[in-house]
Amino acid sequence: MSIQIGQSLPDIEIKAIVDGRIEPARTGALFADRKAVLFAVPGAFTPTCSEKHLPGYVQHHEAFRARGIAVYCLAVNDAYVMQAWASAQHVPPGLLLLADGNADFTRALGLERDGSAYGMGLRARRFALYAEDGVVRQLHVEAPGEFRVSGAEAMLAALGD
Repeated sequence: MSIQIGQSLPDIEIKAIVDGRIEPARTGALFADRKAVLFAVPGAFTPTCSEKHLPGYVQHHEAFRARGIAVYCLAVNDAYVMQAWASAQHVPPGLLLLADGNADFTRALGLERDGSAYGMGLRARRFALYAEDGVVRQLHVEAPGEFRVSGAEAMLAALGD
């Protein structure tokens, strides 16, 4: 069962890409005492993820910052892949990429999907959530093959003014 609105995000050890460096982090600390958007992609360097999903958040990062909202991108990839993807996508300082190499956080959220048919193994479903102090306030999960509700513009609209 996937995480629900009103529930606290799980506290899991993860790797974060911070200003181009790989750093250990805990999700509990990343989401504590702040407003945050977490969006997940099935994989770094994959077409929709690299052409639309992450670029939208890069483009609109300042709009989230202006609202006092941190932005995190999650993928079931190792930290070195996420580090290379952050560099290739010109991720701005403050937009953190989270490497969930063993899918521990993704599974704890209940938002994993089996990508074995595509040679990808276990991955995250495409989603975006908004949390305040680690508690989920909005959750937008895409249907398989879709990209409508988890992009930066959709999340800005869902958050309102």
